[in-house]
Amino acid sequence: MLLKDKVVMVSGIGPGLGKELALEAARQGARLAVCARKASKLDDCESELRAAGLDNPVLKVATDITAPAQCQDFVAATLAAYGCIDCLINSAYSPGVFTPIDRADLDGWRRAMEVNLFGSMNLTLAVVPGMKERRQGAIVMINTMVTRKPRATQGGYAASKAALASATAHLALELGPHNIRVNSAFMGWMWGPPVQSYFEQMAKRGSGSIHGPRAEIEKTIPLGAIPDDADCAKAAIFLASDYARAITGAALDVNGGEYLPH
Repeated sequence: MLLKDKVVMVSGIGPGLGKELALEAARQGARLAVCARKASKLDDCESELRAAGLDNPVLKVATDITAPAQCQDFVAATLAAYGCIDCLINSAYSPGVFTPIDRADLDGWRRAMEVNLFGSMNLTLAVVPGMKERRQGAIVMINTMVTRKPRATQGGYAASKAALASATAHLALELGPHNIRVNSAFMGWMWGPPVQSYFEQMAKRGSGSIHGPRAEIEKTIPLGAIPDDADCAKAAIFLASDYARAITGAALDVNGGEYLPH
């Protein structure tokens, strides 16, 4: 097990990647601390863990990561329950408002920035003192392919995640001497509830079927299919694990080959 007995915090629990990150961390032996704004999402996640036969300890704390005090409370509760924090996976996000930039609602951009940059940093800064004291830790930022391959109408979301990518690089540089690793997983299309809902909305405006829009996207993916969100979660879990102990400051592309860095 890659995370046996490690204490792993995951933010942004809900349908899709956040829940899959928690499930995979549990499969790999982690003791979990999970947060979302709504307690019901945390309860649903724990129910799925138990239904899968996983009996890992799970601490659930309803948290708005844009509030620094709530992030501090989440970390304090985790330390009280487990005594340490080995890994933080920052998965919570806001897409903002998808509109062309020349018609942008900049309040939507600000909301995306508050969650995706400042919220992730609130939680990161709350865990760093304990990691420094123990001289070990791993932080994984969930980022997005649209910072690398722009997609129309997603400028605000991409800008917030690009800012997070820059902060992540600086964190890796500054925290490395304390044996704290900071890496990013840049996710592309991920098949799961959020993307399925997106395709269903597209289908209502077009052919009435999700197969056409999905097929068009999959033509751009060398592996030939939109990856499942559960498979994408495994890449982030790798970065959190000791298998990646020689890796910091990395930007791992998780998109079936749709974006190929060179």
